[in-house]
Amino acid sequence: MRVLAATLIVCGVAACDVPTALTGTSPTSGARFDADLAARNFVDVVQQVEPVAEQECRARTPSKNCDFQIVVDDSRNQPPNAFQTVDKNGRPIVVFTLSLIATVENVDELAFILGHEAAHHIAGHLQHTQQSAVTGAILFGTLAQLGGGGQQAVATAAQVGAELGARRYSKAFELEADSLGTIISKRAGYDPVLGAQYFARIADPGDAFLATHPPNAQRIETVRRTNARLQ
Repeated sequence: MRVLAATLIVCGVAACDVPTALTGTSPTSGARFDADLAARNFVDVVQQVEPVAEQECRARTPSKNCDFQIVVDDSRNQPPNAFQTVDKNGRPIVVFTLSLIATVENVDELAFILGHEAAHHIAGHLQHTQQSAVTGAILFGTLAQLGGGGQQAVATAAQVGAELGARRYSKAFELEADSLGTIISKRAGYDPVLGAQYFARIADPGDAFLATHPPNAQRIETVRRTNARLQ
């Protein structure tokens, strides 16, 4: 949190070489970007959402490490992004880029995104994706070997298999994380339906077969349905 606040405040004043939204106007609303406000909003959201995410994690998966660490990637010129990973000890980490913090239009969007990423860990999506990638690599590599392929052909086939395996359940995982993320952000006191409007402003992957994310409209509808059940 200290790194985030310092970076936003210093860059906001000194016009550092960071994403455009941090040094001028918001790319979505056109409003002047307030670095101090963005830092405060982010810290407030983390303080509200993280305990709820940890509570949901412990209730649903008691044996899992639920001690979330929320960090900010302050690398310059990174595109808007947030993702979940784990450290070498299995502690869940949720990473936000500065440009994502700059492009959200309200705290509800921040809260929903944080809830969504925490949900990936709770549901074990990272592990499932890794397992599916390994299975795909082994299957495609074995088939190439049985077909008489050389070392390079087998390696290429394994890589393709890993990529396809990793994408096998990706759309379903995103929708599941959207649903659980709705629950987390709602219980933390935010409006997930308003938060999901972030999808209305980003590129729509459509319904392409190899897309890793489902159509934005489907994601927004998933949030609305889940939120309605919570009323």
